Amino acid sequence: LGAVLISGAVPHLKRKEKMKKILVAAAVMACFGTAGAAEDINVDIAVIGAGGAGLSAAVQANELGAKVVVIEKMAMVGGNTVRAAGGLNATETALQKAKGTKDSVEIMYFDTMKGGHNLNDPVLLRTMTTHAKDSVAWLESLGADLGAVGRSGGAKYPRAHRPTDGSAIGPEVIRVLYKAAKDRKIEMRTQNRVVELLTDKSGAVAGVKVSTKDGKTYTIDTKAVVIATGGFGANQDLLVKYQPKLKGYATTNHPGATGDGILLAEKIGAATVDMKQIQAHPTAAPNGTLISESVRGDGAILVNADGKRFTNELLTRDAVSAKELEQPGKFAWVVWDDATRQTAKLMDSYKKLGLTVEGNTVADLARAMNVPAANLEATMAQYAKDQVAGKDSQFGRPELLQPLTKAP
Repeated sequence: LGAVLISGAVPHLKRKEKMKKILVAAAVMACFGTAGAAEDINVDIAVIGAGGAGLSAAVQANELGAKVVVIEKMAMVGGNTVRAAGGLNATETALQKAKGTKDSVEIMYFDTMKGGHNLNDPVLLRTMTTHAKDSVAWLESLGADLGAVGRSGGAKYPRAHRPTDGSAIGPEVIRVLYKAAKDRKIEMRTQNRVVELLTDKSGAVAGVKVSTKDGKTYTIDTKAVVIATGGFGANQDLLVKYQPKLKGYATTNHPGATGDGILLAEKIGAATVDMKQIQAHPTAAPNGTLISESVRGDGAILVNADGKRFTNELLTRDAVSAKELEQPGKFAWVVWDDATRQTAKLMDSYKKLGLTVEGNTVADLARAMNVPAANLEATMAQYAKDQVAGKDSQFGRPELLQPLTKAP
């Protein structure tokens, strides 16, 4: 049995301390662009940001015949996408159909609308749920391994597509997109920061001003600009501006997620929407490492400081986070066994990062977790009994994949 401490309200740690281990892990697959010369250029499309969205846009634009340049302020490509762990949610895919999953666009639409408390934009949500399967097919056509499907919180059916061995999806997506961009000779300029969106006399965007790592500036004249700079989870000032209750929260975002693209666009009059809709993820280690939702989806449970379960672990993220914050100390443990680990290899990475404790018996694990052994033993025994019966008698969890009885 293994467990990892996760926290609903982590102090805002110093960035260097918080990111050290996760950057070491990310460096294994780090993909670098080139600095580029600090001279003015002219292209059809300038893409700001080299994460999953930016690289997808660049590859697609190239396939449509456009001359593209990608501008990335960080030293390597990948953005937040490289940290994505659980899977790519999509329905009516070839893999789902092969497994006989009774999922559909309508069910995914309903699940997602419910998860968003009916605040979702219906048109955008319909586009996403209808065409997510096309994203999976496109990535696979580029060589991505998305041969496994698991369940994520709030989903009626398993629809989170990921690599066959159950490893994290983010590195696989970036690996494929980076290779596709390189194969197409798309220029990717890292350590180049867009500092201004340039407009013509009519007010339309006509280019960008870029600053290099050594402080030189140049301009890119372009027919269009794609802003793919991600969110602002690593910008405490913006977080507190839009959601004061998040003051002091740490983030699982990469250090570059500071909202640059949003701020650039606002300066030339762009409107914003739903800025207050910031989601707290229920499972992240105290050092800021995200503990993938797929860990719970593959069978892990949540246990509080008293050694007791307290929720259906497959509820939506905000619901699980809220339950977690009600627990003693506002934290919990994710508990899994070796059988569960076999289905989600990314669990091994948490052990390598020193985020887990384990035991050969439940009592051993309880001592390592510093929770009452009698309570944890009762919790695990009840869960195993419910798993065999096929019904969660405590919280109505819809899927109990493992009895959690195989040590360690």
